[in-house]
Amino acid sequence: MAAIIKRKKAYSIVYNFTDESGEVRQKWETWHTYKEALKRKSEVENGILTGTFIEPTGQKVSDFLHDFVSIYGEKKWGVSMYDASCALIANYINPIIGDMKIQSITPRMVDKYIKVLGKTPCVAVRTRKPATQFVTDKTIEKIVKLLRCAFGQAVRWELIGKNPFQNPIITKTEYKKRAIWTADMIRKALDQCTDSKLYVAMNLSFACSLRMGEILGLTWNNVHITDEDIANDDAWVYIDKELTRASKRAIEMLGKKDIYYIFKPLMSNTSTRLILKKPKTESSIRKIWLPKTLAYILRKWKESQDELKGFLGDEYQDFNLVVAQSNGRPCEERIILKEFSKLRKKAGLPSVVFHSLRHSSTTYKLKLNHGDLKATQGDTGHADLDMITKVYAHILDEDRKVNAQRFESAFYANPDLRTVKPPQEQPQQPAVDVKALAEQLSKSPELLQTLSLLLAAQSRPQKAC
Repeated sequence: MAAIIKRKKAYSIVYNFTDESGEVRQKWETWHTYKEALKRKSEVENGILTGTFIEPTGQKVSDFLHDFVSIYGEKKWGVSMYDASCALIANYINPIIGDMKIQSITPRMVDKYIKVLGKTPCVAVRTRKPATQFVTDKTIEKIVKLLRCAFGQAVRWELIGKNPFQNPIITKTEYKKRAIWTADMIRKALDQCTDSKLYVAMNLSFACSLRMGEILGLTWNNVHITDEDIANDDAWVYIDKELTRASKRAIEMLGKKDIYYIFKPLMSNTSTRLILKKPKTESSIRKIWLPKTLAYILRKWKESQDELKGFLGDEYQDFNLVVAQSNGRPCEERIILKEFSKLRKKAGLPSVVFHSLRHSSTTYKLKLNHGDLKATQGDTGHADLDMITKVYAHILDEDRKVNAQRFESAFYANPDLRTVKPPQEQPQQPAVDVKALAEQLSKSPELLQTLSLLLAAQSRPQKAC
């Protein structure tokens, strides 16, 4: 059905197939080695015999990914995922394999592509410089995950027979122990904090394990701190949205999906917008109980915010945000991060990022509740327990160490079984029939007298020689 023809240093497979219109067409495919050509010949013949043959197409990877984003991405992704995926495609996929034909992407080609990615310089963006010189293993893992999904759709759309990104050779991202502040360090930082917005944000991050976007998107209608709530230890906040920045293109393409509010920009020519949107996962929508002190901090902050609102009048743009700027507008992440960096230097504390407060919170809670993963997950909003066990394994190991110490105290220490030895077997004494002995002594006075003399001799003290 298919033939292999050698052409100079290459090998061509020639075969006939029937296209969608029923017309018989001839196809030539060129391969660099005879082994590759022979493998492709077998695939073609098997596909034709079983009716699973896929018609060759000249579609490029870049064109296919455009269709993938338009058909799949716009239906499945939120604005953040849309922007992130489009950035990966534009920066690290199309420039390297975008001009290749989709059907020419093989598992071997995928492994070569991943190797090239490891030597590819990171692309700088306007807002920040890249943290590393080359693409990191974590970013490569994200790229492969995106392409695995995309080529999975290509299989479903019958553009290719197999997904070449199914089992690639990649370096798994290792979750390292994060640099965090201890509770004493956080207390020291709060004591020296003079910025009210930062003070509230730090308390919410540490006590409630909130992400930055969740803190900045929290609204007063989701804060329950009445006198009755506090008295009954029932003060709580409800997390159901987050503040983020998204491109205008993503907002337009996705039709404002999962977006609750779009803030009007200060400058109309910007390509991005601040939005309040639904959290990424359903597990991120959660209720978190507040310590009493934090409840009182929020009440005092609300009072000062209301006073400022009354003073500014119509100049105050009221969006009901808990952490807001002095004019009521949303407070962006960069503002908090800038003040946090100043505070860290002022307090002379180790260099950490603001997000580390969330990790400090998780660590602190795991220690307080002796490794109760479900209770901690309820506060952090992690979609999967594995995330906690991977990132905070060292905390769980500490608790396991405590278990060994407690076992020692409870089982081995009292009595101290290390000094206890098994009881030794005593030599067996011959059994004495007392009744028979008495009968013998009564019949023989001489035996009785001899026995009496022997007992008397043993009872006398012996003289030293």
